[in-house]
Amino acid sequence: MLNWKLRDLNAWTGMTRDQRPPNSTEMDNSLIYVYCILEDQPQFEWYQLNNGMDFMKVGDYYVAIKFVSPDEFTEENLKKNFANLSWIETNAREHIDIITSIMKYKTVIPFKFGTIFNSEESLEKFIEDYSLSLAENFDAIQGKEEWSVKVYCDKKALGKHIPEFSGDVRILEEQILKSSPGKAFLLKRKKAELIEQEVEKLMKINGQKCFDEYKKICQAVHVNNLLPRELTERDDDMILNTTFFVNKQNINDFIHIANLQQEKYQSLGFSFEVTGPWPPFSFVSIKEH
Repeated sequence: MLNWKLRDLNAWTGMTRDQRPPNSTEMDNSLIYVYCILEDQPQFEWYQLNNGMDFMKVGDYYVAIKFVSPDEFTEENLKKNFANLSWIETNAREHIDIITSIMKYKTVIPFKFGTIFNSEESLEKFIEDYSLSLAENFDAIQGKEEWSVKVYCDKKALGKHIPEFSGDVRILEEQILKSSPGKAFLLKRKKAELIEQEVEKLMKINGQKCFDEYKKICQAVHVNNLLPRELTERDDDMILNTTFFVNKQNINDFIHIANLQQEKYQSLGFSFEVTGPWPPFSFVSIKEH
């Protein structure tokens, strides 16, 4: 859990590094770590600060930032830290948690983990250069949430149900019962190969059905690469890895679909990971005009 501290918004919002109180712990830090951009000033009475996180007024926007040390966040030192899994896990989780907390109150354009600006001037120039694209992106993401859907399949569990769906497999089973031991052995091998083919076919068919049900009520979708078991650390196979952009008024329907799919396909060896809302990384694209 993050060690959040509550402070008066009016006392902290929009200060530059030179305007901060003398006892600020971030005075010696010279780099600017950016979490996300907001269209307007946070208006809630109290807001949460973690380890020096603050809001800076830049042009027409407010930027959630933290002043950080070059000892940890220069390009060279970042490369070293990215090789440290423990460092990545701790800091990446904090990055997402802070953006998600701000999202509870405001629409945000999130920045990727590890985004650093060398100075306030460079951040100001970025905002100026990409101001039109920022405005377009805020219009596109307003009132929407990003949700992740990952579907997995246990092939062995699904294979046990193949005779229920495949007439060819049932015919082979009948032939095996009537055949001599030698022929039955060959037919069993053929049956095993056929079951494997049918499993692959059913995984694709059912994965597509699930995808299509979500897609009907979503504004946009991003299809991600399937991850191998080494990365998922699961015994089953990932068959669908997608991110959906959902209007907030449709979130309950989206979750209802996920629950129905779990009930329908669980007995066949399918399992679902539906998570959100996430910062809209998949549906923000900042381009210079």
